Amino acid sequence: MRIPLDRHSGVPVYQQVARWLRQDIESGALPARTRLPATRALAEQLGISRITVVNAYAELEDRGLVVASEGSGTYVSERAVRPDHAGRAVEPSWPVWQRELGAGRPTTGPDPLLPGTLAFTGAGDPRLYPVAALSRTIREVLRSDGPAALEYGRLATGHEPLRETIVEVLASQGLRTSAAQVLVTTGSQQALALACQVLLRPGDAVVVEEPTYNLALDLFRARGQRVVTVPVDAAGMRVELLEPVLQTHHPKLVYTIPNFQNPSGASMSGPRRARLLALADRYNVPIVEDDYVGDLRYEGRSPPAVKALDSAGQVIYLGTFSKLLMPGLRVGYLVADGPVYDRLAEHKRVQDLSTAPLMQRVLDRYVTVGRYQAHLRRTVRHYRRRRDVLMAALADQLPEVSAPTPKGGLFAWVTLPDGLSSQVLRAHAREEAVDFAPGGWFFPEPAAGDRFLRLNFCTLTPDEIVEGVRRLRVALDRCSGG
Repeated sequence: MRIPLDRHSGVPVYQQVARWLRQDIESGALPARTRLPATRALAEQLGISRITVVNAYAELEDRGLVVASEGSGTYVSERAVRPDHAGRAVEPSWPVWQRELGAGRPTTGPDPLLPGTLAFTGAGDPRLYPVAALSRTIREVLRSDGPAALEYGRLATGHEPLRETIVEVLASQGLRTSAAQVLVTTGSQQALALACQVLLRPGDAVVVEEPTYNLALDLFRARGQRVVTVPVDAAGMRVELLEPVLQTHHPKLVYTIPNFQNPSGASMSGPRRARLLALADRYNVPIVEDDYVGDLRYEGRSPPAVKALDSAGQVIYLGTFSKLLMPGLRVGYLVADGPVYDRLAEHKRVQDLSTAPLMQRVLDRYVTVGRYQAHLRRTVRHYRRRRDVLMAALADQLPEVSAPTPKGGLFAWVTLPDGLSSQVLRAHAREEAVDFAPGGWFFPEPAAGDRFLRLNFCTLTPDEIVEGVRRLRVALDRCSGG
């Protein structure tokens, strides 16, 4: 029996073995009453411990897929055939090369939610998306630019007027650059992926904040990077702890979210930004600065971007319009200097030629005629109100939790009392038709984040927020036996 294992995956080996066998059982490749290999024999064949195989078989037994017979072995259960296979020919098992592509990696989609679930997840509120203004802008672009708007983009680096517009937007935020340093990307996630492709090789170490953006962690894992963490506090990354990490692990990249960090909502102080840049320069490590919602500020002023302090080309700056306007826009950008810009642009060109040219032209016009600024002001007003409602509801309904008030962004980061698990709470919460992001999603080792949860206060109306927190109160009482 051949079972490919990914020993660098975050999925425990026993779960990989169980998943592989489950696929064979559910596809019919292992019919009912088939005897599985003895645990010791399979362990020797795979080069793993016997207890790992025992745990895999136990998981299959818990699912009703196998039956253990004392002294006889473990057999595929009569009830293991899935209903959608009943009454038709058994599907053949995938070829080994196909199955190896999925070995050790979960393939499930989002869990279904109960009707009427209030979800403190996602990006912005679709009810605030500027559909009418964007529709009008699309018509204007097609009328003025004609077929040229529907062709391939002339440059992989992006529509030149949009790059100039991005320069103006960044200048209004205190970051001075030039169009020659701006690369338009298909969202900021592609910008991060491009940086990884150019700067990293499998096995290289990457420094991240802990906690950090979960899809960045997924990207680093998928590329085979070693993830090394530096903790976050109320003033962002604890940069005073970074130098020993640089000395010990010799990372090839530092990934940071200085403004309204995802998921903690913390913003890095000005002195820490300057210290981070100085350390990166001293140890010759590039910084990727992810400013995903830097313009969603509800009070005060942000310190200058790390990139704004950078005179040596040490920082690659990432930005996006998707979080504020609509996630489906998929237009982001990066700012970089020197040879790394050319490498990034070349990787962009061979990947997808260019970001959707029509949407680049539409976004450029949307910003230049003032619609973006008007939408930003309206959105900040709504989201500030929702943040305030959430913080008041938490203080009223969940006084035992801790949740600092974020000064901007999308998220509140909640710490549960000792002994409570966000995963367990989420199971109860979903039964009460309310959902959130458990803290473990944002840690390289999920167990380290089990006392935390992230609440997106932007996706729900004020009344929905109050009701959602009330449902969380019910779930928390059930979770703690109250």
